[in-house]
Amino acid sequence: MTMGSIRGRYFPLSLPRRWISDLLYFARQIPTVPVERVMDLGEVQKVRTRVGVSLPALFLRAFGLASLRHPELRRAFLRYPWTRCYEHPCSVASVALERQFKGEPAVFFGQILGPENHGLRNIDKHLRIYKNDPIETIGNFRRIITVARFPTLIRRFGWWLSLHWFGEKRAKRLGTFGLSVYSSLGASSTHPLSPLSFLMNYGVMDERGQITVRLVYDHRIVDGAVVARALATMEALLTGPILDELEGFEDVQPGSNDHAKDDHDSRIAGRSESLVSG
Repeated sequence: MTMGSIRGRYFPLSLPRRWISDLLYFARQIPTVPVERVMDLGEVQKVRTRVGVSLPALFLRAFGLASLRHPELRRAFLRYPWTRCYEHPCSVASVALERQFKGEPAVFFGQILGPENHGLRNIDKHLRIYKNDPIETIGNFRRIITVARFPTLIRRFGWWLSLHWFGEKRAKRLGTFGLSVYSSLGASSTHPLSPLSFLMNYGVMDERGQITVRLVYDHRIVDGAVVARALATMEALLTGPILDELEGFEDVQPGSNDHAKDDHDSRIAGRSESLVSG
């Protein structure tokens, strides 16, 4: 066999590669900077393992609650028709999840509306739906697939409108912040890309409960000191009221049904609206 006889193959982008390509096309236009903080969550880890609440649910709730104290976390930079910032009244999480789609791994994005207004079990329930329910039954996923079928120019015009013109539609369609982690695989990214104003990720937790948490932020709307304070607020929330919420689940008697747990969760959250945005 000679070098001249070796031939590879060409094939079109699959739908999952199309929507990731679109996301990265717009993400690379944003001047993002990562800030990280090592958090001591040893006690939180012990209790959350006992009560069966996922780590992503904890961080989604912590970010949402932190956004009440730091409204900058709910802001976006809009370029058209004139340069301005937009602040959404609540946070909207966009959670990256890997699913199998037509024989290949694909990253979908599930939205959770106002995690600051909902309890941990409620958030966790919706994360399990996004992770396990059939893809065709989830509205956010169907929308991603539908948009990916259009030609590139049409897709990217839609992204451009959503990102740069209408603050409300941007938050509804894309979210106000993202969560992208693969620490369960023993790895983490130091500077993940996103078209959103904020993207949170974290590394692998060590045996002492220490974990590195990162916020990648759009430097046009906020400075690093604000993000550093927001991370400190998140740690205080995780080791304070969120830990209290976890410990409250241990007070639920063994054998209690899911309805009782949801009632307990709703009382802590203070609301019971749907977590799914638009």
